[in-house]
Parts: sequence; C-alpha cells; structure tokens
Amino acid sequence: MTGPLLIFGSTGQVGQELARRTKGAACPLRDVADLADPASIEATIYESAPSAIINAAAWTNVDKAEDHAAEAFAINGIAPGKMAEAAADLEIPLVHISTDYVFDGAGDEPWGPDDPAGPLGVYGQSKLQGEREVIEVGGTFAILRTSWVFSSHGKNFVKTMLRLSEAQSAVEVVNDQFGGPTSAASIAEACLTIAKGLIEDPARTGTYHFAGAPHVTWAEFAKEVFEQAGRSARVAEVPTELFPTPAERPLNSRLDCESTLKTFGISQPDWRKDLTQVLQELSQAAGVP
Repeated sequence: MTGPLLIFGSTGQVGQELARRTKGAACPLRDVADLADPASIEATIYESAPSAIINAAAWTNVDKAEDHAAEAFAINGIAPGKMAEAAADLEIPLVHISTDYVFDGAGDEPWGPDDPAGPLGVYGQSKLQGEREVIEVGGTFAILRTSWVFSSHGKNFVKTMLRLSEAQSAVEVVNDQFGGPTSAASIAEACLTIAKGLIEDPARTGTYHFAGAPHVTWAEFAKEVFEQAGRSARVAEVPTELFPTPAERPLNSRLDCESTLKTFGISQPDWRKDLTQVLQELSQAAGVP
C-alpha cells in the first residue's frame, strides 16, 4: 500500500470507527467531497491518490428517503458508481458498504449474497442501484451488506433505547423483525481486512455479507440493552403493524455470512460482547465511572 486509505463518510458510525483505526487516512468532509456532486467525488479520489477506498457514506434516513428520492439515489446510487470508476482507473480496490434493505424480508432463512434482491422502499432501491453501479464498472471491489448498525456515536437503536428507558417504565419494541445487530467497530475492522485482502488478491472481488450473531428480534435486542445497562424499563413486545412508518421494513434481515468467513477469514462477531463495549464507551463519555 503506497498511498493513504481514502474513507468516505468518516463522520458516520462506521466512518468514525474506521478513522479511529487508521493513521494517515484521507477523510474528506462534505465541503470537500460532496457525494451529490460526481465531479467532487472524482477530484477527491484523484487528488488523494489512495491505495484503497472504503465508502462508509450513505443517505441512511430510511423514512425521509421516501420523500427525498432524488437525494437518496444521488448519494446511495450514483456516487458509489463514480467511486468505482475512479478506483478502477487507478487500479485500486473499493469496499462499499451496503444493507439488508436490498431484500424484501420474506421467509425466515438467512439471505445469501446471490439471493434475488427486492427492496421495499426508496432507501433499499437506492442502495441496490449503488451496488449495481459498482458491479457494472468491473473493477476490484467488495460490496459488504450489513444490518442493524449500532455504536456509541450517531443515531442508533441502542442510544434510542437508553434515552427512552430514562423516561418510560415500559418501551414498545417490535417483535416480528429478525436480524443481526452489528457494531460499527466490527464493520470497520471487517472493511479494513477486506481492503487488505483485495489488494493482495483482486480475485476476491464480489458481494459479501457481514452481521452480528446470534439473530434476534428488535425486542430481544432491547432487552439485552436494558439488562447490560442496568435499566429497569420493561420491553413491551408489539407487532410491526402497530408501528406504521413511511417506509416499510423487511421482517427478515438475517444474513448468511459464510462466504465472508471463507474468503477473508472474518467471523461473525457476537453483538452482545460488542454491546458491552459500546455501553462502556457511552458511560465514559457521560463521565460515569
């Protein structure tokens, strides 16, 4: 690796974890690299002359995407393709983070990387377009689909549950959506391992899945958050139909991560252990000994 690692989305959950783990990485902010501006993306890549690119940037507001489709498709759909074009021109790998939302959530079996996509809303559709744009370029890449991201920073389920538990004796959480909670820290580690692996062997190019284990419902996730955090709030389990949202959520977000282990030696992390670390970080940030 001769040039720096280039990280798009360094202020997001995964991006912050990537920046913490890399020295000398190029982490352009939006005023330098506006993902809605293809020319800005290309200029940033060529000026950085990186050894690899990790795209942790995305429009992630699932519900708001329904009314802002153009912006979501620009950032999630078009931008990754421009990154892939520049990466292919420079003959460097691109690791692009995608999502379980490219699937329709049917059934109860884990989704494999080659299973047919069927996004339910604009967010998933825009992320699927981004995947297809990257693949179409034909360079060296890894699309890494993940799910239910949490960390000690940004907006996420863990922080929401903690906030609600401070004011409510019971918190309603859906019990019919299944998936694998995944810490941003573990995703960052996986991305770095994959980037190195692609540099060593471009034949590893492809689409992969990475999510925490074991699979749980959001309600079960919430119970573990409260237990580990020592919160007395009770989880009131409710079906998804009682939580109408602008964008439909997939009921089955289980991901089959076997090919990621086989190709890169990356095992699924135990999200419960990662949750312990995140809660410790939140306590330290709040000044709690």
